[in-house]
Amino acid sequence: MDDLGEISRLVQELSDLEVAIYLCLAAREHCRIDATADNIDDVAKELALICAHTFDLTCVTIDCSEATTLDEFNSELVSANTRNSAGPNNAENRAASVVVAKNFDHVADRIQLQALELMCSKKLRTYNGFVEAPEDFLFVPLVMRKTEHDQPALNFNLNDNLIISHFHGSREGFIYLEESNDWLSDGQMSASSVVRKSEAPLHKGRPSIDYKAVEQLRGASDNVTMGADVVRYHQDIAVFLRLSRAVAGGISARSNVYFRKLSKLLAALHGIDYLTPSIVALAAKKVFRHRIIVAKPEDDRSLQYGSDLKAVAQVLSYATPDTILDSVLTLEAPL
Repeated sequence: MDDLGEISRLVQELSDLEVAIYLCLAAREHCRIDATADNIDDVAKELALICAHTFDLTCVTIDCSEATTLDEFNSELVSANTRNSAGPNNAENRAASVVVAKNFDHVADRIQLQALELMCSKKLRTYNGFVEAPEDFLFVPLVMRKTEHDQPALNFNLNDNLIISHFHGSREGFIYLEESNDWLSDGQMSASSVVRKSEAPLHKGRPSIDYKAVEQLRGASDNVTMGADVVRYHQDIAVFLRLSRAVAGGISARSNVYFRKLSKLLAALHGIDYLTPSIVALAAKKVFRHRIIVAKPEDDRSLQYGSDLKAVAQVLSYATPDTILDSVLTLEAPL
């Protein structure tokens, strides 16, 4: 119970981006961050500062585009201070602890699969030798949403191996960038509600999360219990998503495993050792939002039995990952 109290107090001092990184490190899984066109650069900078100052981890940011080659991507995985000086002759280089891949949805499919191999096996054979990732390696695709309900496409298997997604909008602020005079881009200077200009070090007064704190959250989540009614609620959400006519796919077996795992982590994060329906609903939004493949009207099964395409299109016109989740979460929750 003391551990839960410590975790709950710590989390109250963290930003949303810090919480996302904390959860993924404790889960030993990877996450996706969505941003807007006017703040994606600042989100990348903020993530790098969070990794360095809050978590004391090495972090590299890879600026991806359609022109990014496989060799360029592989070489960027390794930070300068972890690069093996022995040269390319089968030398083994250690990847940075955290890799933020900005605009990763723009790169070729084979590069996304290369990243997936490193995520799963922690080792990657490249033209210049081997790249080995640390045990708690974290890969963060940072993608841009053109609209509020946009769903930038990633390789299906890569996307399925990302435990959560988090959208960081322009109004949500930047804990570290706002402490500096010149870090925020011009667009964000006006969008940020509070810009604190200080000569103090960026990390002064900020909480520090070390390996012990990560292990503490991981251990606390293992002790979270689920009542029979909550287990049923968990299952109902997954089943209703799979059966929704607005969902064409994406609700995989892996996502259901992640759903339970994140639910327990969130309970521990809230300082309790049991699952509640509200925590389950929050976990559902974080786990399933980036996975949902929205159905197209022309693929609707009812067309095989005489339905009108225009009528079906009108019925599905509301369908976005967010509205689908909102409709499914109207299921009666256990008391």
